[in-house]
Amino acid sequence: MNTMKAAQIGKPGGNWELVERDIPQPGPGQVRVKVEACGICHSDVLIKEGLWPGIQYPRVPGHEVAGRIDAVGSGVTGWEKGRRVGVGWHGGHCFQCEQCRRGDFAMCANRKVTGIDFDGGYAEHMIAPAAALAAIPDELPAQEAGPFMCAGVTVFNALRHSGARGGDVVAVHGIGGLGHLGVQYARQMGFVTVAIGRGRDKEPLARKLGAHHYIDSGADEAAAELQKLGGARVILATAPNAKAISALVDAWGVGALGGAISEPAWRTKPSWYLVATEDKMIPPPAQRFMSERAGSTVLEVAGSHAVYVSQPNAVAKLIEKAAEGVSKRSS
Repeated sequence: MNTMKAAQIGKPGGNWELVERDIPQPGPGQVRVKVEACGICHSDVLIKEGLWPGIQYPRVPGHEVAGRIDAVGSGVTGWEKGRRVGVGWHGGHCFQCEQCRRGDFAMCANRKVTGIDFDGGYAEHMIAPAAALAAIPDELPAQEAGPFMCAGVTVFNALRHSGARGGDVVAVHGIGGLGHLGVQYARQMGFVTVAIGRGRDKEPLARKLGAHHYIDSGADEAAAELQKLGGARVILATAPNAKAISALVDAWGVGALGGAISEPAWRTKPSWYLVATEDKMIPPPAQRFMSERAGSTVLEVAGSHAVYVSQPNAVAKLIEKAAEGVSKRSS
C-alpha cells in the first residue's frame, strides 16, 4: 500500500480535509515516522486560520507526534528503523546562525516548525529532520508521549529555567493540557506545589497529580491565599486569560523570578502583552492573535526576544517605555 490518510488544511481559513496522499520518502538527513499518536495543540489554529506568514498550503498540522521510524534517509546516523521517536514544535535548526552557535537552537534564525514549515503528525506517516527527533522509551504509551513534545516541554522548560529550588512555593495556574503536566513536574522537582483552578471540580485531579495545596480562584482570592503560604517563587500561568493572570501578580514572594514588580506598570496596566516585532520564532501576527484572545492590550516592542523576557522588573520597564510612546500601541 503506497498511500496514507492525512488531515490537511487546504487554504487559510479552510475546513479540515481527510485526504489520501502518497506515502512520502525521506531525503538526506531525514527520517520517515509512522505516526502512532499526535496530540492536539491550540497553536494548530495558526495553520487553520493562516496566521503564520509563509505557510504553503495544503498543510498537515500536528506537532505533538509519537511514533516509530520506518525509513531512514541518507546521511542519518544514530537513528535506525524501528526506533520509537517523538517530534515536537521545534522542527530543526541550521547550526550556522549566531543563535545556533550560541547553542540557542530554539531561536535559530532559519528554524523550522513542525506542521508549519513542513507537514506534521495529523497523518499516518510524516517526514522529519533527524535533528528534530527525541527518543521515546518503549514503556511510555504513544498517546501519553505525544503531548510531551509540546505541552510537556513547554512547562518543563519554564520550571527548570525559573531559578526555583527545592522547597520553594511554585503555583500552577490552570489545570488543563499544560497545567496538569506542570503540577506533576513541580512536585517531582521538589517544589511546594500549589494548583490554582476555578471551582472545586479539578481539586481531586490536582491532588492526585501531586499538588500539596489547591486554591479555588472562583471562591477565594488566589493571591492572598498564596501569600499565606509565604508567596510564590514561581507562578506558572497556563490559562490564557489576562485578567486571571493579572490577579496573581500580588502573589509573588520575596525574590520571585529575581526581581521586584514595578507598581505603576503592573497595578495600573496589568493586562498588557508585549509583541516582539522582530521575533523570528513566533511571528507578530500569531503573537497578536494569541494575546488578543487572552484579553490583553497589545504593545509592539522592537526586538526579537521581548516576548520571552521573564524578569518582572524588565517587563515593567518595557511596559513603561511603551506607555511613554517609545513603542507603538496596536490596540
